[in-house]
Amino acid sequence: MPSAEIITIGTEILLGEIVDTNTRYIARVLRGMGVDLYRTITIGDNVERIASAIHNSMQRAEIVITTGGLGPTVDDPTRDAVAKAIGVETEFREDLWEQVVATIARYGRKPSENQKRQAYVPKGALGIPNPVGTAPCFIVEYPLSNRAERSVSGGEAGVKESVVISLPGVPNEMEYILHESIIPYLQKRFNLNEIIKIRILHCAGLGEGMIDEKIADLETLSNPTVGLAAHTGVVDIRIAVKAKNEAEADEMIAKIENDIRERLGSIVFGADEDRLETVTLNEVAKRGWTLAAIESGLDGLLARKIPHTASFPDPSTGSGQRLTPASLMDALRKARAETNADAALGVVVYMEERAAEMALITPKGEKTHRITYGGPPRSLPRWSVYLALDWLRRRALEND
Repeated sequence: MPSAEIITIGTEILLGEIVDTNTRYIARVLRGMGVDLYRTITIGDNVERIASAIHNSMQRAEIVITTGGLGPTVDDPTRDAVAKAIGVETEFREDLWEQVVATIARYGRKPSENQKRQAYVPKGALGIPNPVGTAPCFIVEYPLSNRAERSVSGGEAGVKESVVISLPGVPNEMEYILHESIIPYLQKRFNLNEIIKIRILHCAGLGEGMIDEKIADLETLSNPTVGLAAHTGVVDIRIAVKAKNEAEADEMIAKIENDIRERLGSIVFGADEDRLETVTLNEVAKRGWTLAAIESGLDGLLARKIPHTASFPDPSTGSGQRLTPASLMDALRKARAETNADAALGVVVYMEERAAEMALITPKGEKTHRITYGGPPRSLPRWSVYLALDWLRRRALEND
């Protein structure tokens, strides 16, 4: 099983001017092909630092993928950095230049002189066409091939110790070339005949430490692997398997998932793309309940989860009064009566006390619940809303 590392290139990413989405996209593609991704890194537009990062990655991984830095300007350093990392010069390739000229001609223009930089690649590299942009890409197989000019579409890829693949930074260009050229190349080059599949189980109502205690033995498995990731109000359990095909992967995942669900019960509220608010509202709907909600101190956070949530203080009345724990239930009863709802949920946050008060009315009765929070203050509203939603979900699941 080959290993891979991803290097994103661009000072604008380091400065926070743009968000790197390429790493996540490539990582998911590699995962689906059964390639182990061990490391990702972002480097600014500096030839020396990029070359050092590439060289180090080549010592650890069979596949090194770079994105960005293939444009026509002097601050597009990837070509020179890759060449420096493997100890060669760059060379001008007429076939790549013809691609650049043809692409620009589609816009009714002629290429500028500086765009010739895009037709330079490390000596001995395999040229990769870019039919959706002006930046040709390339693959360097290391140790180097004896043939100076090759194309991905022409000739066998020899057995090498590692490959460096340089792709554009523009996401739609990168994605197109990845699927059209790189995936077939990697499948052939490394005889990839396994897949990696992921299943994410979402949990609420129990902290990461307590979940860990219940499934600790599963976290020691080698295939599938099981891991935890804590978020505000939600804990994810990741099940990852390597298998020869999707059917085998699904079977392996199902066995572990069933075990986890048996141990955790209703703590697991969903999987993959499921969201707590959607699952909760679905459970309420299954009960045949209609729902009203009120919030205070949440700045509309609960309203974005539950439609027609009333906010206190109410801007429409000009009232600046926030609900108190004592008045919360009265306000919730009133909201329920006015909307003729079967159930009502109320959440009030008190930032100065690092606490929240919750109230719930259902056909089963009335309840209140106060919680205190020890995490970052800005996370208190989100944490409170998720706990309240989970409380409502569990109440809907209870037998009469």
